[in-house]
Amino acid sequence: MAGTIATRRQNLPWALPAVVLTTVAATLSAPPAMAEERGHTRDIRPLLRGTSGPSSALSAPSGAGSSATPASYTVVAGDTPYDIAQRFGLYVDALLSMNGLSWSSVIYPGDVLALTAVPTPAPAPSEVAAPTAANYEVVIGDTLYAIASAHGITLDQLFAANGLGPDSIIYPGQTLALSQPAPAPAPAAAPAPAAVPPELTEQWATLDAEQIANAQLIITIGRELGVSDRGVAIALATAMVESWLRNLDWGDRDSLGLFQQRPSTGWGTPEQIMDPTRSIRVFYGGASDPNGAATTGLLDLEGWESMAFTDAAQAVQISAFPARYGTWEAQAHQWLAELG
Repeated sequence: MAGTIATRRQNLPWALPAVVLTTVAATLSAPPAMAEERGHTRDIRPLLRGTSGPSSALSAPSGAGSSATPASYTVVAGDTPYDIAQRFGLYVDALLSMNGLSWSSVIYPGDVLALTAVPTPAPAPSEVAAPTAANYEVVIGDTLYAIASAHGITLDQLFAANGLGPDSIIYPGQTLALSQPAPAPAPAAAPAPAAVPPELTEQWATLDAEQIANAQLIITIGRELGVSDRGVAIALATAMVESWLRNLDWGDRDSLGLFQQRPSTGWGTPEQIMDPTRSIRVFYGGASDPNGAATTGLLDLEGWESMAFTDAAQAVQISAFPARYGTWEAQAHQWLAELG
């Protein structure tokens, strides 16, 4: 990392352009949980404009590529890491990693950023690359993918060292182990583990203007009601699964709106459910629930804060595919950090 950055970095988030929030790291062609239960076959790929693959952090760079990239760049007023990465054909994760930065770092005019990685000699065939530190303390804006990339290990290695998985949540201040334990020999007769269904892997999407507006409304109302960050993330993930964060005027049977609530089961009239502000308040529930005791919102669930992420969402929605809420958990926390 350039010396001019090291003394000035702070743990404050930097904002990205609103329409470029994150990446898609899994196939998005499968419809959301409630939609699949309802038998719809509507193609949602035009609705979620992203690409799949673990290397596509945020959006793909539009620059000329590494062959035209200078060795360094001096930051000027108005620059963001995203702008600089796009200008020189880099991924934002790569730019941050080359300069020892994280998603919460701040850059200033006059800082010098490295744009090309310093080549390192390849290890001997018998050598195993090791992390530069034994542990890492999570800061605001970190993701498991970004931490693994910055420390030269794979996501699977980071998962194994900490007993985590694709649905795990990390929090600022949490300490993660970076060293890898020696793998235990598998029993000779043990069958091969079943593959994780693609629809249950971690999901990522780039939101458009309509989805961003609905996500911001969910966050704003959650803040107004005093809902914790985890509760707001549950609401964001639920709306993504149920409606792709769109106020749909169709659904299975009489299901409607952001959360696919049904008039026939007491969630309100069709007009009330199509009011996104009201439907969000009904999902949260609690003392100010517009439906009163007619329906059960998130805040009405005793002990919901200690429930698994997907279980809390399922307790409100009662979906035929409850596991899918958890696949958006990491993305929902990132949306909250960027939009909240």
